[in-house]
Amino acid sequence: MRQSCRPTGRVVKPPRQPFALFASGLPWVVLALLLMTQRTPAAAVSATSEPASCQMVRLSDVGWTDVTATTALVSQLLRTIGYLPTVTVLSVPVTFASLHNNDLDVFLGNWMPAQEADRSMYVNDGSVEVIGANLTGAKYTLAVPDYTHAAGLQDFKDIQRFAPVLNNAIYGIEPGNDGNRHVLEMLKQNQFGLGDFKLIESSEQGMLAQVERAYRDRKPVVFLAWEPHPMNMRFALKYLAGGDEVFGPNFGGATIYTVTRRGYGAECPNIGRLLGNLKFSLRGESEMMAAILDLHEAPESAATKWLKANPTAVKAWLDGVLTFDGRPAGEALTHAVRPPRAGGFEQWIVGHKIPVGDAMAVAIGFIKTHGTFLFDGISVVIRGMVNGVTALLRTLPAPALIVVIAALAWALRRSVALAAFVALALLFILNQGYWLATIETLALVMVATVASAAIGVPVGIAAAHRPRLFAALRPALDLMQTLPTFVYLIPTLVLFGLGVVPGLISTVIFALPAPIRLTHLGISSVPKPLIEAGEAFGATPMQLLWKVELPSAASTIVAGITQCIMLSLSMVVIAALVGAGGLGVPVVRALNSVQVGMGFEAGFTIVLLAIILDRISRPSERGAPR
Repeated sequence: MRQSCRPTGRVVKPPRQPFALFASGLPWVVLALLLMTQRTPAAAVSATSEPASCQMVRLSDVGWTDVTATTALVSQLLRTIGYLPTVTVLSVPVTFASLHNNDLDVFLGNWMPAQEADRSMYVNDGSVEVIGANLTGAKYTLAVPDYTHAAGLQDFKDIQRFAPVLNNAIYGIEPGNDGNRHVLEMLKQNQFGLGDFKLIESSEQGMLAQVERAYRDRKPVVFLAWEPHPMNMRFALKYLAGGDEVFGPNFGGATIYTVTRRGYGAECPNIGRLLGNLKFSLRGESEMMAAILDLHEAPESAATKWLKANPTAVKAWLDGVLTFDGRPAGEALTHAVRPPRAGGFEQWIVGHKIPVGDAMAVAIGFIKTHGTFLFDGISVVIRGMVNGVTALLRTLPAPALIVVIAALAWALRRSVALAAFVALALLFILNQGYWLATIETLALVMVATVASAAIGVPVGIAAAHRPRLFAALRPALDLMQTLPTFVYLIPTLVLFGLGVVPGLISTVIFALPAPIRLTHLGISSVPKPLIEAGEAFGATPMQLLWKVELPSAASTIVAGITQCIMLSLSMVVIAALVGAGGLGVPVVRALNSVQVGMGFEAGFTIVLLAIILDRISRPSERGAPR
């Protein structure tokens, strides 16, 4: 069939040239550009202005309540506007090292000039950038109670006159802290005649617990204090004059700065704008800290309440700041909706929480209030024992004590090699400058071991003779061995204050299960024929114990005591956190100040002391159970 050549009614247009296509689309491009230029300046910074990595904001909290409070405020604010903050608890030197290594983004607690030594190196090499001051008018120096100030201790140069009633002690916070370093340097240089004083390092809350005990008993005490902090409202304290060359003028007058890692503000400009807007007040920080310390609120909960109660301050902080998805932050905060709580069985369980923590807090408070004389008496006895052993060990010159310990090793083991090792190890400790700390640790271990053995061996014997008693003791022993050792420090710190007493009691609790279990094992493993032979010869139960059971179980009991010594030595670092002194202090100080050399020196010293004690105290190889 032939096709028709007539037009079919469709118009076939020739293809357009590229220029024609561009010309026809140009008005639409221009219109789109005009619409984009009409957007508000705030909206011009969209979510794409920051990389996705900026959503995660890594902050440091050095454990001081004021820094905890400000960090919690900023964290809650960041969550509200769509960011994901993470907070890591670190010491000040570790914080600056982490900023230098790009492991952290923001630090809100740079106290100056106290932290000049920590900050200067990193600021000079550009790895840490100073955003600006977030608080002015702070102070940081030594303080005393008002009644001590009225008694005449008003200046740094007055401290020496009160040395006997102060027990030659100044109370600081965590080892490695910049304030502690100022005090240690002052003592080292014998400024104001304080060369024979010692600094008791623990933590902020440990120091405040000791100050509270001193206030209750109206005893003099010198301690590190600062403002802002609720301690200024809780205690009637006076800051000491005359410390300008140690802490700076105006009672250690300080300005707190916000610092970040290199290039963080340029990489995340929206966060940089927020950090630049942050300006805290002395009253605001004190309110936050009071909620955390006095009302025992979680930092996040206290921050949420404070942000809601202070909209004017929050509005100033969010000026020009956007949410992560590009909306005005102030508007997003106003219309923020709390996430719905989980319902059902889980919510019912959470809503009916068993008040274990509250019950323990009430119990400890009651015991603390009504058992003052008992705990003071225990403190006097324990402190006297440890101080007595320490003084006895220090009366001998170091070379003489080394000879005595080496001779003891030879007498117990009849090994010249062991005696030579002991002598060389102790000479190495003396060479490294840790002799006095080793003496303090040795005294603590000796007293703790004697106390643990005095309690553990009789209890183990009784448990071996009475199976029901051991069945009742077993859960308690399991709890003592598995409960985190830091938990022991909390009630002992509250009841006994800072120093060697809470450290020793916590050590005894931790080490006590070893002699109990191994004594029980040794007595229970005595062969029945031996018991029957003793009974056949008419031995009384006490004679059986002393003549048959104890000699047969001696090696196992000694193994329990050796294990007790090792467990006690393992507690030296933890005991240092409550002011017990000894070799744990340089370890914690090295950790908090990133001093690798000091950490290895103190670590090697602890290892050598552990080897010496183990080799001397372990049971004889001959006849010992495998």
